[in-house]
Amino acid sequence: MLLTLLFWTSLSVPGVTYGGNTIQTDKRTKVDLIKSLIYDNTKATVTLDSSALKQLIHLSSGTSTPLRRVSFSVTVNLNQIIKLKNGQIVKYNKILTNDGNGYDVRTGVFTCPVAGSYMFVVDSMSQPGTWLYLKVNKNTVGKMYWYVSVDHKDNPLIQVSKTVIVKLKAGDHVKVENDGHSGKMYYDMYSGFTGVLLY
Repeated sequence: MLLTLLFWTSLSVPGVTYGGNTIQTDKRTKVDLIKSLIYDNTKATVTLDSSALKQLIHLSSGTSTPLRRVSFSVTVNLNQIIKLKNGQIVKYNKILTNDGNGYDVRTGVFTCPVAGSYMFVVDSMSQPGTWLYLKVNKNTVGKMYWYVSVDHKDNPLIQVSKTVIVKLKAGDHVKVENDGHSGKMYYDMYSGFTGVLLY
C-alpha cells in the first residue's frame, strides 16, 4: 500500500523523473512534503495530514499561488462635514468595500497587506484653500489644492481628484492628510479614498 501511494504521488508531482534516478533539487522539498503523509504500519491505514493534503493538491495541479485580492473604497457619512486641522489625517468613516481589511476606519490609514503595485484615487468636495496630500509612510506622492478664480466666487465648493500608482511593501502606510491650516470635506459620496492592488 505504501509503495502504491508513493508511486501515485511521484506521478502527480512535476519535476520527478520516473524513468531515471534523478529528481530536480528544487522539487526535493516538495516530494518530502508529500511523504509527510503519515503511514501507520501497525493498522495498515493511511492518515492524511490536512495541510500536507492541501499542498499535495496544489502541487499536483501545477498552478502558481493565486494573487491575493486587496481593495478598499471609503467615503464620508451622509450629512457629516469633516473639519480638518493642519496635519490631520482624513478619517473616511463609511466603508463601501475593504477586501483584505487593509483600511482602518478608526485611523484613516491603509496598511498594505501584500507587496505590489497599487492604484490610489482621492477625491473631495471642499472649500477653497484646502490642501490635501496623499502620503506613503512620510513621503508625499500626490497633492490637491483648491483655488477659486474670480469667475467662481459665488460657488465656493470645488470637486477635485488625484490618481497615483505606487509600489508598496507589506506594512507600508497610505493616508490622506490635510496640509493647510484648516479645511472642510463634504459628505454624501462627494469625497472618497480608494485603493486597489493591480499586480
